[in-house]
Amino acid sequence: MPGAAAETAAGDRQPVIGKPSLDARGCARIEKDLPALAEWPKVKSRIRQNPADERRVAKILAGMTLAEKVGQMTQPEIAAITPEEVKQYGIGSVLNGGGSWPGRDKHASPQAWLDLADAYWDASVATRTKIPVIWGIDAVHGNNNVYGATVFPHNIGLGATQDPCLIRDIGAATAEQIRATGQDWAFAPTLAVVRDDRWGRTYEGFSEDPRITRAYGYEAVKGLQGRHPRRIGADGVIATAKHFIGDGGTLKGVDQGVNPSSEAEMINMHAQGYYGALSAGAQTVMVSFNSWTNEELGINEGKLHGSKRAITDILKQKMGFDGVVVSDWNGIGQVAGCTNASCPQAINAGMDVVMVPNDWKAFITNTIAQVESGQIPMARIDDAVTRILRVKLRAGVLDGPKPSKRAFAGSADALEAGRLAREAVRKSQVLLKNNGKVLPLARGSKVLVVGKSADSMQNQTGGWTLTWQGTGNTNADFPNGTTILGGLREALGEANVTFSETADGVDPAAYDAVIAVIGETPYAEGVGDLARRSLEAAKLYPGDLAVLDKVKGKGAPVVTVYVTGRPLWVNKELNRSDAFVVAWLPGTEGGGVADLLVRGRHHGGYTGRLPYSWPKTACQTPLNKGEEGYDPLFPLGYGLRYGQTGSVGTLDETAPPSPCGSTGGGGEATEDLELFNRTDIAPYKSFIGSADNWGGTEIGPDGEAAHSAISVVQSDVNVQQDGLKATWNGTGPAQIYTQNPAGGTDLRGYLNSDAALVFDTIVHQAPAARTVISAHCVYPCFSEVVATSLFQGMPVGTKTTVKIPISCFAAGGLDMENVNTPFLVYTEGAFSASFANIRWVPKAAADPDAKKCTDLT
Repeated sequence: MPGAAAETAAGDRQPVIGKPSLDARGCARIEKDLPALAEWPKVKSRIRQNPADERRVAKILAGMTLAEKVGQMTQPEIAAITPEEVKQYGIGSVLNGGGSWPGRDKHASPQAWLDLADAYWDASVATRTKIPVIWGIDAVHGNNNVYGATVFPHNIGLGATQDPCLIRDIGAATAEQIRATGQDWAFAPTLAVVRDDRWGRTYEGFSEDPRITRAYGYEAVKGLQGRHPRRIGADGVIATAKHFIGDGGTLKGVDQGVNPSSEAEMINMHAQGYYGALSAGAQTVMVSFNSWTNEELGINEGKLHGSKRAITDILKQKMGFDGVVVSDWNGIGQVAGCTNASCPQAINAGMDVVMVPNDWKAFITNTIAQVESGQIPMARIDDAVTRILRVKLRAGVLDGPKPSKRAFAGSADALEAGRLAREAVRKSQVLLKNNGKVLPLARGSKVLVVGKSADSMQNQTGGWTLTWQGTGNTNADFPNGTTILGGLREALGEANVTFSETADGVDPAAYDAVIAVIGETPYAEGVGDLARRSLEAAKLYPGDLAVLDKVKGKGAPVVTVYVTGRPLWVNKELNRSDAFVVAWLPGTEGGGVADLLVRGRHHGGYTGRLPYSWPKTACQTPLNKGEEGYDPLFPLGYGLRYGQTGSVGTLDETAPPSPCGSTGGGGEATEDLELFNRTDIAPYKSFIGSADNWGGTEIGPDGEAAHSAISVVQSDVNVQQDGLKATWNGTGPAQIYTQNPAGGTDLRGYLNSDAALVFDTIVHQAPAARTVISAHCVYPCFSEVVATSLFQGMPVGTKTTVKIPISCFAAGGLDMENVNTPFLVYTEGAFSASFANIRWVPKAAADPDAKKCTDLT
């Protein structure tokens, strides 16, 4: 067994994991191999129980009422609770989600954050128990919600550095940033071991390699929680190991989907980051949205928020975790039989703090009643509150001053960590191709810079930056940041850099080189899922290829800098590039990208190595080293240095004619046809239509659109902002629909596979007039089923999943070879409903809960 942290076991005894083996710099070593474990190990935490602390916690607990205990377990969102309500209900913690700021002000100053933190703290210590409230924040690449804060590269880029010491330093800098604005608790690090790069959270995982995740988990927690050897330091914040467990291993990379791993795979693959994080003393663990189910292996845990086996039996008992287990955003509402405001199953499974952003008052009322009725044992409540008080004591919260009186409070210097972030950017860059040794460029080179991401702070910072999705941002929202274009101007001089985003009206031959900065645009969570779409970048972002076509072969070498949150199939882009650099999502310090493009800007050049395998074909996912048939274009760990050209010749540009898993015509479809899943799924877009514009008004990226007879806003159906809430006011007929603007598609394979139109809906107001659900084959070709009684029969305010056989539409005359509008709801009177997760699902028409065509007349 390698290293000082070696898993130790004698005979059949449980393995034990403690402090990792360290490198020469005193940081956790990325081991060459991790020994296979036969069972869940005991993890020895750096922070051990203190008998005096335990006695103090027990004394506080003994004096608390049931309502006070439940208040400690409740975590509302700052936009939904006032300081006075924190006092009234004895709330134990609050959070702010991505895109939530004090006073709803995106540019809120550090003082505004501190003032609100003080207000919550003052309210909490004015309660009978005087237990201070703590505030949690999604600081996943720096204190990324705060205007003016340095934003570090996302985890995928940090994985490319293979530098655990750097991870510790970034954790420590992030803790200072958080303390500057008055929060106590970072919802980081993410420890997902990503297996399918279609997942929209791929960039939140350090690597597909669990060895990297384990070492980084240890150092990220050490950095965040500070230098004190036995508790959270005065320079630290509470860290969160998330999302327990298997979030990166769902089938087809579906966010919040089903992980079918065996227990051995969970132990040896998906849990590795937790072994590192918990041994470093992580004080909280956030439960994952995903399910853990494999019927063939007898595993049927379902949603992990309700899994006693995962939370209590494995995490708390076998692994020995004595800190706080916290739910994710409304995660309890996904447990069978639960709602966002009521879930005794989750609490009985071992949940200690419940994130109930908006429904927290009802949650408190329901939970108290469930304890009083015996549904939830008082012992379970006492265990939860014991853990909460234990962590608050270890964090120095119980005896500490208000947020504005703590170390780093209000410090502008603490918010800025540009030098460290720039170092991280440099170390994260991966050079995939360097034909003719184009890089580094000579000092004084004249360059033409093109591409949508060259001068875009939004694109280079990605999701979870100021807003949840990372969208809606401009360069002005990052007053201390530098774009990649800005870094090039700094490196080469303003006079030597010409910028033309679309490459129109410029002659590449007039320059020494063309630098094209292209790639993905921001997304977060399931909005970024690729689902059945391929990994082909040119289909996802055709404008990028168009720009390269304008400059390739025009008299100057082309250097492509690719900004991305995951590996994509970029054979076409590689063929049009003499050099190709993967910049990942570098954050606010774009100068770090430029440092390596220009000779002499930084000694040492490119050192980054791929943390994920790079695909050779467009549908080559999952793609992970060690799996059968592993044949990437670039393997895990690949990365060129200056002077190396690699062996990248002309690559095959053949792309699949249909989305991955689709038949494209006859035969039987095997993959879901996703239409809307938190956002539009290309090529489909969402529209509203009415007498104002029957041609259709596209619903904006903010989920909003309005006509005089219908309006649409975002809503929560299953998870945060996953649905569209349509409200017909009764002043005239109107419709909401998804449509492929390019025209019809051959979808016979779905009819052949006995598919159904499936969607989740919440009726807010039952329809007052005739209502239909239809599919169109380019109007006036269409087929409809009457859904008036269907919607009228649904309980108001409760989610229902609807399944309508595609055969119902085919029987009504739908031309299955030319379907352009696969979902449409039309009504002639007042009606209000939310729609989410809209798709065509093979074989779903045979499900017991599928509707019969005869019911829809």
